[in-house]
Amino acid sequence: MSEDRSWEGNWKARLYERIRELGFDSLTAFAEARPAVPLYLLAEELGEDDIAAVQVFSGLLAEAEQRKRVTRLVRDVLVRELADGLPGGWPTVMDDANRFEVAMALGRWAAYTPETHEERVKRAREALRASPPPPGWRPLSPDDELLRTLLPDEEV
Repeated sequence: MSEDRSWEGNWKARLYERIRELGFDSLTAFAEARPAVPLYLLAEELGEDDIAAVQVFSGLLAEAEQRKRVTRLVRDVLVRELADGLPGGWPTVMDDANRFEVAMALGRWAAYTPETHEERVKRAREALRASPPPPGWRPLSPDDELLRTLLPDEEV
């Protein structure tokens, strides 16, 4: 196993250098070119041993704050967590195993939620539990109709 060097040196400069090397002018453009790809896989693509998922998220959040598109980023992270945790889409049967997988995906999403959006994400999670999406639902972008209903683009 290789050593994790993600926090060594100027990781922000390293992150943006990698983005430019791949032909992108922003981390957001890089991520949008890879819809529904989990943050940890984006990080691995940028540098398996020296870029961490939380660093990718930090950069995406900074760009979203500048563009006043944090709510869209919050939806985007949910898409990425659902794609990772529920690759077959929303479960048909909510047995214990599926309930656990849903809870894990939603929990990882909540962990990446900026403080400004915590209450809105809590309400969205409650809504998904109270009125689950159709079986097989798998949003492919933050512009998914159901996601936009749960988390409209009004910035907080």
